Amino acid sequence: MHTTTLAMNRNELFELIRQKASFLCVGLDSDIHKIPRHLLENEDPVFEFNKQIIDATLQYTIAYKPNTAFYESRGSKGWMSLERTFDYLKQFRHEVFTIADAKRGDIGNTSKQYANAFFRQMDVDALTVAPYMGEDSVTPFLDFEGKWVILLALTSNPGAYDFQYLQPQFSAMMDKMGIRTKRPRIKKLFEQVLATSFQWGGNEDNMMFVVGATKAEMLTGIRQIVPGHFLLVPGVGAQGGSLEQVAEFGMNAQCGILVNSSRGIIFASNGKDFAEKAAENARELQENMKRLLHRKHLI
Repeated sequence: MHTTTLAMNRNELFELIRQKASFLCVGLDSDIHKIPRHLLENEDPVFEFNKQIIDATLQYTIAYKPNTAFYESRGSKGWMSLERTFDYLKQFRHEVFTIADAKRGDIGNTSKQYANAFFRQMDVDALTVAPYMGEDSVTPFLDFEGKWVILLALTSNPGAYDFQYLQPQFSAMMDKMGIRTKRPRIKKLFEQVLATSFQWGGNEDNMMFVVGATKAEMLTGIRQIVPGHFLLVPGVGAQGGSLEQVAEFGMNAQCGILVNSSRGIIFASNGKDFAEKAAENARELQENMKRLLHRKHLI
């Protein structure tokens, strides 16, 4: 195991949700071409944008999730903005959970280096990982004690139908032969990802799954396979996902969901009032989340 700062465990994350009456994750998809123009006068405009967004939304938010593409696309300057953002968030370590949305995943020795970059160098709490290459591409990330792997399972994009809904050949053969087992029926590839990842050393304290909000009707079946895990749910707001449906079908006894909103919060305004407007939209989401948590008797 590698020595890093421990992230919150599942119980601590649930306690934070209860304290803030929120399960909001703010996506810092901070496109330099979309941030307010007056910030470009700063030496590091993207970091300044992120800092003001964080300061304005902190009381309503339990997690922040920079999408690394918006930083890597700017070369070393962008990477510096990303490092500064995570460094700034460290002072709020007991108030927020940090996620690097990098969607890494490669052969074992490469995954190990990706894991070093984000868990050791940046010391983030969690990293999104693509499981397509299988067990040996994921386990290097699980070697870091106290860190979380967030596996892509069911995404919101139109291309999700190209692979994620395919029926695994073995399950199709079992159906054809009329074979029944006590395990949940695996009818789609994304369900196979959920079921198989249990064998890789992940558990409810170090593994989450990405499930798009625009697929909220699938959450009931997903909860049959992963009843206790946290789910990271993007797609509420600008992408059309329903917060009500996500809560209805996705919540478990410890809430079990982090709902991400990016554009709907950080780009609520492109003027000098951008942070104020971001806070207003975050507060509105938090108030709705508080009501849903009350409905489920979780607060």
